[in-house]
Amino acid sequence: MMVIDGKKTATEIRARLRGRTAALEEKYGKKVGLAVVLIGDDPASLGYVRNKVSGCEEAGVRDFAHYLPPDTTQAQAEELVRSLASDDAVHGILVQLPLPKHLDAERILACIPSSKDVDGFSAENIGKLALGEEGIVACTPLGVMELLRRYSVELRGKRAVVVGRSNIVGRPMALLLLNADATVTVCHSRTENLAEECARADILVAAVGKPNFITADMVKDGAVVVDVGINRVDGKLVGDVDFSSVSQKASLITPVPGGVGPMTIAMLLTNVVTCAERAMK
Repeated sequence: MMVIDGKKTATEIRARLRGRTAALEEKYGKKVGLAVVLIGDDPASLGYVRNKVSGCEEAGVRDFAHYLPPDTTQAQAEELVRSLASDDAVHGILVQLPLPKHLDAERILACIPSSKDVDGFSAENIGKLALGEEGIVACTPLGVMELLRRYSVELRGKRAVVVGRSNIVGRPMALLLLNADATVTVCHSRTENLAEECARADILVAAVGKPNFITADMVKDGAVVVDVGINRVDGKLVGDVDFSSVSQKASLITPVPGGVGPMTIAMLLTNVVTCAERAMK
């Protein structure tokens, strides 16, 4: 069994990004810019935004962080995002979710043009992914694919099972694996014989949001197991996979923390730089 080191991989990616941002600044005289919008005072969201801003500094990306109060109106939020969309200094826009309940997230996200949609959530970018065309891909699934590539995991013809069907992880993850010629099954809360489906997987991706949900009896010997889950239990971060038992059967496995998590921010920054390169060229 080998543990996949997402933290090391993410550090290497950010170091390479600094070279790309420096080259753009030298050639075009502009810094790469990411606008992050946080509405409200959710502690977890604030922590995520701080990590993203810190990552910007390391990758040579200029951050435009906007912290709005919880009582921000729908009109105010949409106006801000539209202004960022028209700002040439901003190459990527990220609206931190979840938003306060009185706000319509879909309407706000719809104000982000696909060319600055660094989360890869827009209908255009998701459509391109579904068609196998080049676009901006959701950060977490893209990070998973990068880890699989770096650890030389063969996908072509292999059976991949994704547990979870969210628009943020599960669905784009399945499409990426399908585009890589894997045979893909998506499991969810209504799946019958879930354990048996998981146990057939050569590559198992857990993105269900339930701590220690995937146990050893659900994993085939020698499978590659990717744990996307981040859950807090008794003050500690744990994944969707019961690491202690599953690691005894897997050939490769991602830990929590230190696996997929660091890759999400690294791929967000990669998307920002990619958007900037396209805009400047």
